[in-house]
Amino acid sequence: MTAPTISRGSAAADQGFSTDDDVEAIPLRRPWRWISAVVVLALIVWFVGIIATNPNLDFTTVGAFLFDARILEGVWLTILITVISMAVSTVLAIVIAAMRLSSNPVLLSVAWFYVWAFRGTPVLVQIVLWGYLGLLFDQIRLGIPLTDVVFWSMDTNALVTPFIAGLLALTLNQAAYSSEIVRAGMMSVDEGQREAAYSLGMSPLYTFRRVLLPQAMRVIIPPMGNELISMLKNTSLLSVIAVMELYTQASVISSSNLKQVELLIVVSIWYLLMTSVLSVPQYYLERRFGRGSTRNLPPTPLQRLRAALQSRKPGPAPAPPTHAVEVIGA
Repeated sequence: MTAPTISRGSAAADQGFSTDDDVEAIPLRRPWRWISAVVVLALIVWFVGIIATNPNLDFTTVGAFLFDARILEGVWLTILITVISMAVSTVLAIVIAAMRLSSNPVLLSVAWFYVWAFRGTPVLVQIVLWGYLGLLFDQIRLGIPLTDVVFWSMDTNALVTPFIAGLLALTLNQAAYSSEIVRAGMMSVDEGQREAAYSLGMSPLYTFRRVLLPQAMRVIIPPMGNELISMLKNTSLLSVIAVMELYTQASVISSSNLKQVELLIVVSIWYLLMTSVLSVPQYYLERRFGRGSTRNLPPTPLQRLRAALQSRKPGPAPAPPTHAVEVIGA
């Protein structure tokens, strides 16, 4: 004799399972989150509206001078000063940090005094002092001290131009700050790394260059990226010694057409663009040197965009469900 077929769903129902007592989870309502979001959006729309409809702002002037030849020349000079000053100051910072970590009391004292002097005085004062160097020394000479023997001499104002004075001021000031960042990165490396390197016969300089510095880069990169952006913006202080960077060029233009606010908007747009571009290599450098500190690195913006696009693609059609049938035989 053959018994009738019974589906699994019917068998489960016959066993008396019920969902009447299940707890239904209801998400907590947060009305203030939406209210605050609406208020913030309303404030943003209000601010944009009063700027866009302000009759005292001439947006035509902003568009006309955004790519003006003089503005572009100032942008180029700003980037050049930033790159040179940051590159040289980073090398000096590594040397000063090594001197601060040295056991030699003379090197330690000189490095400490350098950091103390340049961090303790405003960068604007240092820029003006280098610009007025010709008032202290008529000529820069190379010879034997305390004698009349001179091998080479040159007029100070011809040698230390406003451009050179600005480079010296920004470079030497930045080296003092960056040296403390490098020193902090070195101190973050476990002392056992140094001891292991010494046990293998490595010299202190080789240990510093090949063992300590690469491991300290994970700590050094983020603040150094901020210092790079600060250096870019500090170039605007060179206007006090008539270096024709971006802000100085805009000031010269606005003094002739009396469009000060419009030219300041142009300057702000260019600074925002340059700082945004400089943030990109900083992000990838942080990822590269942070590989040893975490197992799973967060996805990059490009990877997140690719994943979002792939999630929107229609997937394969699901297979039709198959109902299992249990046959109870006699």
